[in-house]
Amino acid sequence: MPDAEGAVNQIMRTKSVLIAFILLIALWQILAWIVNLAILPSPVEVLVAFIRELGRDLPLHFLASFYRVLVSTFLAILLASPLGLMLGQSKPLNRIFAPLIYLLYPIPKVVLLPIVVLFLGIGDVSKIIMIFLILFFQILVLVRDQAANIRPELIQSVRSLGAGRRALFRFVYFPASIPGILTALRQSVGTAVAVLYVAELFATQKGLGYYIYLKGSNLFDYPAMYAGVVAMSILGFGLYFVVDWLEKRLCKWQFAS
Repeated sequence: MPDAEGAVNQIMRTKSVLIAFILLIALWQILAWIVNLAILPSPVEVLVAFIRELGRDLPLHFLASFYRVLVSTFLAILLASPLGLMLGQSKPLNRIFAPLIYLLYPIPKVVLLPIVVLFLGIGDVSKIIMIFLILFFQILVLVRDQAANIRPELIQSVRSLGAGRRALFRFVYFPASIPGILTALRQSVGTAVAVLYVAELFATQKGLGYYIYLKGSNLFDYPAMYAGVVAMSILGFGLYFVVDWLEKRLCKWQFAS
């Protein structure tokens, strides 16, 4: 029964997303008719341009952006997760680092882009570091809070079975941190893609940000520009979908009725 109920919920959710997508396309078409200018092509024109650009250089720009997001996400999880677990487990360490996190976490990381570019150059590294900074603090804070809020009786019960620090990390703290990691990724996907767009405007010839700017501001090929926007939207939506899928696979207890 739970599986059947889950399948029904998934169908309803898919249906809702499809209806929202249709309404969005309809609104776009209506606005294109009202504006009636080249700067706002219709969805059909953009679709034709998107298919055309798939045979040109759009896939290469998409892969460049995808690579930057993938590497930065991997690095953020690799570094922020264990650090968050350490701070969540150790009150003395958390007291030391909490003020620093409190000061750095609210800063919009995009304002650091010129500084990062000055120190790291205009290549992939600076763009990866920018996205990494956003994801790092999101994951760090949520994993720390998740680890700090684990019920003491759960830890005691595992210790009573003879578990040491390594076993606690493997069977208690790390599984408990997975929802925090995935929640942080879900919250950060949109911001990370937005920062990626800004970062790819800085002296580069690869990436969807560069592609959108080139087509719109230099070549005035507005349908192709919107095709780039669609590609970047697909990148963000795809990442969000992957995180959602991972949560359902790795955190099944959260969806049990």
